[in-house]
Order: sequence, then C-alpha cells, then structure tokens
Amino acid sequence: MSRISPDPSRRKGLQQRLRIHLEQLVRPRHLHWDPLGLMAVRSYLLEQFNRLGAVEQQSFEEGAGEGINVILRLPGQEAQLAPLLVAAHYDGPISSPGADDNASGLAALLELAGRWAAIPPRRPVWIVAFDQEEWGMLGSRALARQLKASGQPLQLMLSLEMLGYTAARQSYPLAPMRRLYGDRGDFIALVANIAATSLLPGLASGMGAHVRTRVLPVPFHGRLLPDVRLSDHSPFWDAGYNAVMVTDTSFLRNPHYHQPSDTIDTLDLPFLAAVTDGLDAALREL
Repeated sequence: MSRISPDPSRRKGLQQRLRIHLEQLVRPRHLHWDPLGLMAVRSYLLEQFNRLGAVEQQSFEEGAGEGINVILRLPGQEAQLAPLLVAAHYDGPISSPGADDNASGLAALLELAGRWAAIPPRRPVWIVAFDQEEWGMLGSRALARQLKASGQPLQLMLSLEMLGYTAARQSYPLAPMRRLYGDRGDFIALVANIAATSLLPGLASGMGAHVRTRVLPVPFHGRLLPDVRLSDHSPFWDAGYNAVMVTDTSFLRNPHYHQPSDTIDTLDLPFLAAVTDGLDAALREL
C-alpha cells in the first residue's frame, strides 16, 4: 500500500518534534564507556515521562550487567484489557552516537507516549525504555522474567528497533527474501513470533496506510535465523509472550550501524514520522 500523505503542516510539526528528541538523545551512551551520556539520556526520558504520569525505575542485575529500565504505565479506555508493552532501548553501542540505533526508536516512543497520554488508546499501554540492550538484552530479560513469574498477561510486546533509515538497496539474511520483499530499503518490517501471527494483518494494515510495511513471521522463536533475535523482543518470545520487532532492518540496510557516522543527518525524518503515525494508527484500536 502506498503511503498516505498527511497535512503538510502537521507532518512538518511531527518531524520537528522528533528532531527535538533526537537532539537530546543522539550521543554516545554506554554503561562502561560513556556512563555520563547514558545518565543524560535517562534523565531526559525521566523528564519527558514524568510529565505524563507516574514513572517506575526498575533496577536490575543480570549476569555481569546491571542497569535501570524506565517504565510509564498509561491507562486505556478499557482498563480490564491486557496491556500493550511498547518499548525501545536507550543505551547505545560503543563509540557511536546511535541516531538510528536506537534514538530513532526512542523519539518515536516519546511521541507516542505523549499522544496516548492525551487520548488513551483502547488498551492500557506500558511504555518502556530498556537499558543494556547492547550488552545482551539484559533489561528486557529482567522485565520479561519478572512479568512471567508474576503471571502478568500482555496482549503484545513491541520492540521499536531502528526506525529511521532508508536506502536504495536492501540486503537480506536469505537470498529468496529479495523476491518477496524487494530490492529497495524503503519499508518498515514487522518481525513476529508465530504466536503473534494472527495480529500481523491488523498491524500491517494500520501501519500500511502511512508507510510501506512488510511482515515476517518466524518459527522457533527465531532461532533458525539469529539476526531476527537481536533486540528486546526476543526475551519476550522466550518467555512465551506475543512480541514483534518493528525495524528498518538495521545492518541489513544501514551502513552506519554501530559506527561513529550514525548521526541525525543520515536519518530519513519523513520516514520516521510516517512510521510513528503508522504505529499510532495500528495500536490505538488493537
């Protein structure tokens, strides 16, 4: 489905808001190599989320790592429904400002949180900024384990993982995928476990009205295709939850992945804005 063009002034305003967030988020931010950057980004998230509701800081120790997840729980119109959990990681790779990875996901998350706080969607939504994704999805492992142990149901977990890069050429982990998805890196991908497959048509339809969208259901928690496990959705797959990674396909498209060159000026802000609008449309009535 082709992208629907919104009102130009509204689109410009959305891109400006996303850029404002990006300017605060795009910096080296790593627990060991750039701890001050990580603290600055966490402080910005806390400042933004505290305007919208009560915020929890979940401290965790996972193996040799530790960190703090930031959680904002927003009410839905039907409070009895199982919540959505929409997340993006806020730590960054070593020696990279991490514009696409993953300030783009955080910027979209902040925009969505503001919209959903003002006009609640059908379901409650838990907005989560995960720490220590780059160190092995440690923050998401800690939260998925806690939720499973407490018997907390979720309708769906979505990991927003690199949402802002487009390219003339697209690579794939398997050659036959090129025939199915095309040569151009101009789409957003929804990568789901088999349990979440029934939700993909609705998600793809809602997002597809705003941005070209492709879906990829994967069996066996993605273990046959390890590249699809490299974000915070995979611990939720392993814990038995429905989960989807929303991604511009990362290093399969973006040559700046984990490089010092992953900067704001490499991002396609109209694309990021379209993805954000698509997520809002797709999740609001889920």
